[in-house]
Amino acid sequence: MSSERGKDITEGSSLIADHHQPPTPSRYESQKRRDWNTFGQYLKNQRPPVPLSQCNSNHVLDFLRYLDQFGKTKVHLQSCMFYGQPEPPAPCTCPLRQAWGSLDALIGRLRAAYEENGGSPESNPFATGAIRVYLREVRESQAKARGIPYKKQKKKPSQDKPSDESSSTLFLS
Repeated sequence: MSSERGKDITEGSSLIADHHQPPTPSRYESQKRRDWNTFGQYLKNQRPPVPLSQCNSNHVLDFLRYLDQFGKTKVHLQSCMFYGQPEPPAPCTCPLRQAWGSLDALIGRLRAAYEENGGSPESNPFATGAIRVYLREVRESQAKARGIPYKKQKKKPSQDKPSDESSSTLFLS
């Protein structure tokens, strides 16, 4: 009988322990961890392997180009008859690439993961000008290939307030 009571106490304590487990990571946190692990594996697979401490923006750019082979976004070449058409009427042989938005989000997650894993913001290879330039070029080339202009839109003054020229409000784009 006392062994039954001991069993109940043991089961009860395991139920209490379950309540103290950390919450399930968010979708963003899970994706960030997967991306970080994938990038780490990519560096290990290089010949010779690249230690994270020696990783620079060139390794990141090579990784982004490597990912293109797994892309699902058709990017028409300038020589393609459908270049500049958002909805081409027929299939073509142009390559599939990673979409700019996917690459931009990936870099954001890797940039955060780098610093969360002990990297300093000053040496973050995901936060360099070279990465920003590459992403801008990808965005612009994909927009041209699809015939979709990407233009920065200036913020419009809110409709609630009168917009006279003497207003001290500064709107940044």
